Amino acid sequence: MRRSLFDDDHEAFRESFRRFLDAEVVPHQEQWERDGIVPRELFATAGKSGFLGMDIPEEYGGGGVADFRFNAVIAEEVMRCGAAAAGLGLTLHNDICLPYFLAYCNDEQKRRWLPGIASGELITAIAMTEPGIGSDLASMSTTAIRDGDHYVVNGAKTFITNGINADLVITAVKTDPSQKHKGMSLLVIERGMPGFERGRNLDKLGQHAQDTAELSFTDVRVPVANLLGPEEGQGFTQLVTNLPQERLSIAIAGVA
Repeated sequence: MRRSLFDDDHEAFRESFRRFLDAEVVPHQEQWERDGIVPRELFATAGKSGFLGMDIPEEYGGGGVADFRFNAVIAEEVMRCGAAAAGLGLTLHNDICLPYFLAYCNDEQKRRWLPGIASGELITAIAMTEPGIGSDLASMSTTAIRDGDHYVVNGAKTFITNGINADLVITAVKTDPSQKHKGMSLLVIERGMPGFERGRNLDKLGQHAQDTAELSFTDVRVPVANLLGPEEGQGFTQLVTNLPQERLSIAIAGVA
């Protein structure tokens, strides 16, 4: 019986994405499980096919449709074909990371990042969890100290999904280490910034094709222009505003 949640556009999208999975993902799953990672090309192929950044405005190369039901279709179809590990990177990119860029980027940042996010050229991740404290955000120790037009970032993150493949890492930092929640900000740390290193691609009980990494930051100079939001100290509010959609995405996959 057809569910009333989805209309004809969603079902057409489902059929298209199902064909994409059957052609581009299913034949390679066993190899990717052995490799412990999916190739970056998967994101580019998904972007070219219209399966990334559906709600990014068309002027930046996205679909221009803010309808989370399309995201739900992707999650359901990924689970249907048994590609949870390979598909998790795509759903994290669309469901969990993208909302921060849409909500908190200024116009310059949108021009700089959104086209690559839509095309799959720029793969995204979000880094909150730290060694020893887990997801206790108020107690995190990664700092970003202002130095002129840059922040100097020091610290470490762990269990970061897309951690090896990511080009843009939304990183929770303390811009005011004397504060707890009020001292937290979000910085976008980019691939290739000196001092930004990736550690182990962590071995896990399951979802082996999903790269889950340790990240370290040693005197990484990040431009102030990479701060998400108009001012420091907004990170905790930004996170708690967006985490419900992350939970929804996980729930959809859990019952699909």
